[in-house]
Amino acid sequence: MTTQDEVLEAARRLVDAFGAHDVASYFDGFAADATFVFPNCPAPLESRAEYEATWQDWEQDGFRVEGCTSSDPRVQLLTDDVAVFTHRVTTALAGEEAPQHERETIVFRRDAAGRWLGVHEHLSPDPTA
Repeated sequence: MTTQDEVLEAARRLVDAFGAHDVASYFDGFAADATFVFPNCPAPLESRAEYEATWQDWEQDGFRVEGCTSSDPRVQLLTDDVAVFTHRVTTALAGEEAPQHERETIVFRRDAAGRWLGVHEHLSPDPTA
């Protein structure tokens, strides 16, 4: 398996876990020091723990992912241990009639055990949708 394939597989696992609302598996795909930028948050989330707390708040307000699909995946290898993954995502949420169409960037870093973990995620509306 090539490094690019490894990054694509790590991204696929994240998307699959997110789409299944498998919270534990989803957050397991991010490093503890990961940061997150979302259009519905007024400031960046500075750690996985901060994102997990925000996610719990969202769930209390009825947030639940019912499905997520990825398209147009791209991987840019910066070093042997750092890669940038970009794609378009379509997400179905409970209580929402129309799906969300977004672009997403995830920066991955290979950890000491060889796992590719997300260290930064940036999500924005897809202007082409």
